[in-house]
Amino acid sequence: MATTTTTTTLPKLAPAATTGPVKAIVTRSGVVAPVLERTATGYRVETPCSNAVVVTAGTPLRGATVVLDPGHGGKETGSVGANGLVERDLNLTVAKLTKAALERRGATVVLTRDRDYEMTLKARARVATQLDPEAFVSIHHNGGADGPSTKPGTETYYQHASPASKRLAGLLYEEVLAVFASHAGVSWWANVDAGAKYRISENGVDDYYGILRNAKGVPSVLSEGLFLSASPTEAALLARPDVQAAEAEAIARAIHRFITTDDPGSGFVTPIPRKTPAGGGGTPEGCVETALG
Repeated sequence: MATTTTTTTLPKLAPAATTGPVKAIVTRSGVVAPVLERTATGYRVETPCSNAVVVTAGTPLRGATVVLDPGHGGKETGSVGANGLVERDLNLTVAKLTKAALERRGATVVLTRDRDYEMTLKARARVATQLDPEAFVSIHHNGGADGPSTKPGTETYYQHASPASKRLAGLLYEEVLAVFASHAGVSWWANVDAGAKYRISENGVDDYYGILRNAKGVPSVLSEGLFLSASPTEAALLARPDVQAAEAEAIARAIHRFITTDDPGSGFVTPIPRKTPAGGGGTPEGCVETALG
């Protein structure tokens, strides 16, 4: 188990600026749409399906301390547990709880989506690169695993060329693993290289995961809390509201430490090469737009 660095008193997180250029618009329907340019009648924005439209009204956003991305959405369900728990919904629940936990700490937090609809990976990352937060975390829960394990299979993926992203991944791994490992009687599943790690594309240059590749320039991490679809006991654990709240607090605590301390994080591993592709989706093809209002 990772050793969590105990920081007794952390300073409050700073809210985002309320002046300056408008970087995104919260549309009338609540969709966060990154601004591409100002127009004579409003703002040209990127839609969740990576199209460009002009909106004439909405609430302007000029920045964020943290951007959180609840993975999947719409017909892209992600993993599904034996108990019927759907990753798409679990990710959103944990993201909302994490948002509340960070706001209690003083941060301005923006979710890429606040309800169930589809988004491309490009549109999710664009929210982060436009708002330029101190940290961007995409929240997921895994599907498939190498096999049974003696400890939780928590994984955090970082941008391989970013020391800041690596440190954030180590802190997230440390905090999230500690929360799950405190529970007994769970049949854990994991990959043999579980930990804080990177994955490189076949070209040997870019990050494999599009959410990290497209958010270059912002310290970004993909968090895979547990293997939702691999173990019925893990799915049962993840269905508990107290466990969802504890995972959210762990994510918030890790982000807080990342921003306000020099804590290095832990759990770093060298990944084994993998040919198995990640789950499909996240592209504009077949993406169903949600109303902007």
